[in-house]
Formats: sequence, structure tokens, C-alpha cells
Amino acid sequence: MSTPFTFLLPAELSAKEPPERRGIARDGVRLMTINRNSGEVDHSRFNGISEFLRPGDLLIFNTSRTLPASLQGCDCTLDKYLEIRLAQHLPDDSWLALLMCQQGNPFACGLQEGMNLDFGEGLTAKVENQDIHIPRLWKISFSLAGTQLMDSIYRLGNPIRYEYVSKPWDLDYYQTVYAKEPGSAEMPSAGRAFTWKLLFDLKRKGIETAQIVLHTGLSSYMDDELDALHPASEEEYFISETAAKKINRVRQEGGRIIAVGTTVVRALESAVDIEGLIKPQHSYTRLHISAEHQLKIVDGLLTGMHEPEASHLDLLTAFLSAEQIQVAYEDAVQRGYLWHEFGDLNLIL
Repeated sequence: MSTPFTFLLPAELSAKEPPERRGIARDGVRLMTINRNSGEVDHSRFNGISEFLRPGDLLIFNTSRTLPASLQGCDCTLDKYLEIRLAQHLPDDSWLALLMCQQGNPFACGLQEGMNLDFGEGLTAKVENQDIHIPRLWKISFSLAGTQLMDSIYRLGNPIRYEYVSKPWDLDYYQTVYAKEPGSAEMPSAGRAFTWKLLFDLKRKGIETAQIVLHTGLSSYMDDELDALHPASEEEYFISETAAKKINRVRQEGGRIIAVGTTVVRALESAVDIEGLIKPQHSYTRLHISAEHQLKIVDGLLTGMHEPEASHLDLLTAFLSAEQIQVAYEDAVQRGYLWHEFGDLNLIL
């Protein structure tokens, strides 16, 4: 599966550290706003986002909390040291995880079913079968469950870090200010720039908010060929009765439904019924959104800047033509916008 367009992203435009460590306030990152009707593009700062919103708009946030989802484990009988990246919590309380060898080719040290992993401090796991949808992922069963397992993950794990990030950063840098429910392998980063002050200011201006949960999976399986196929991981989401009622009311009153992040788009477009209403639910989705998808509930999107190979570019074409996005992205490159989870943002309305 190919992306709808391509562009050249210079390495220096990868945000290597959080904006706070670059001398910028959390809400001081840049904002590129694209009008879906006129095609007009504006360039501003995120703390001025209210200029593009109006009373009656509804911002929908994903309150999933980022896990320190990278664990170091050892199969001591085979003398293998691995990095285990948690990808998805399964209904039977097991997990799907990306297993990578610490030495040499990350996938060439004899990964196999039946391996017993030891993480220290009494936490172990057994490796079961490979996932049929995404073969780089393995099902693993931990020796602990529930709050005990979460406590161990928070003691032993670290945030997943890609090579463009300059150094390990504390988990707090990978959280939105409103995050509540632990479960995301990687940060739902579109909402990272919001501060409590900005949220209160938006409320005073009549802009409404609602909260849902979608626990994000991995953005990369560390395999270029597999990543290029854009396999959709099955992600767990929750939409409460309160959120569903608010979304449906705003929709009926003519307000705009604005998703804060592609995760919110996927959850809402998975949960909408044939009448255009959101039903409260706890479910899983593999929905892949592209230009062929007719948006049923979402009117606008706040999202990060997506790299050339990212499947998120497909999703953007449900809002705008590939040509419009490509022109805007190439202009953003010329203007020095920063990419990835600590970078700048794009609002499509």
C-alpha cells in the first residue's frame, strides 16, 4: 500500500526534544490551519487556536495515558536479551508485543514460541504465537495482571523512543495534560500542546469539549516493508454515554465535531451508526480511513505533521485532496515546521 503523495522531509525537521526543552511553552508550537472549503492556509501559533474556532464547536479529546511500553527482558535459558514493546492489550488479558533482539539484527536471534522472559522484580512472561494480522507482533502472557501488572510496567518500563529523539525523556513529556486511563503504547500526541489555561480559555469562549478513550498501538514495527503496507492494528476504544450524548447534541445543533488526533477520528467513525449517531460502546477497531471513506461524524481534525511513509496521510485525504495536503506540507517544510510527537500541529477545518 503506497501513501497518497510523497515529499522530502529533511532530518533536521524532526523534533528531537519536547518544546519545553527547546525554550518554547507547551502551547507555543506552530500551527498550520487549512480551510476545507476555501483551501486557504494560515500559519500561526497553537496558543491562538481559538481564532479558528467558534462557539458551539466541540473538541473531542482522547484521554488515554501513555504507558512506559518499552521493557527490557531476558530469556535466560537461551541467553537472549530483548526489548519488548507493548502494542496492544487483548481481551483475555494477554498482550501483543514487538520483540527485538538487543544485538545484531533485531529479528534474527531465534525468536520463537515458548520463550520465557524475565523482566526482574518478579515479573515474567511467556511468549505464545505470532499475530496473524501483523506477524512482527507476538502474543505474550505476563505473570501478573491488572493493577499489579500496571505497577510493574510503570516501575520497569520506559517510553518508546525512536532514533530521531535526541535522548531518553521522562514519561511526563509523553503525556497530555488531560490524560487519565493508562493504555497507549505511544502518546496520542495531537493534544500534547493543550495546557489547562488554554482549555479554560476555550471553555469561556463557548467551545465545548468531550472525552473518549482509544489506546494507541505502535506507529512502527521497525520493518520498512511491513510499515509500508500500513497494517491496521486492532485498537481498543471506549465512548461513554455522556460523550455520545454531547456529540449527538452538538451535531444536531449544527456545531462542528473536531477530533483532536487521528485516534479520535478512527474511534468516532467506527462507532457512528447509519443514522449518523454515536452510540456509547466499548469495542475494538481496525478501521483504515482514506480518500474513499465518507466521513460520517467528524468535521475537523487537529493532528501532528506526518512523515512521508505514514499511514496517517491516507486518513488526511478523507478531509482534503492529496494535492492540497502535499502543497501545504511542502510549504511547511520550506517554513521549517517540525515533525513527530514533539513537533508542530496541523488544524483542518
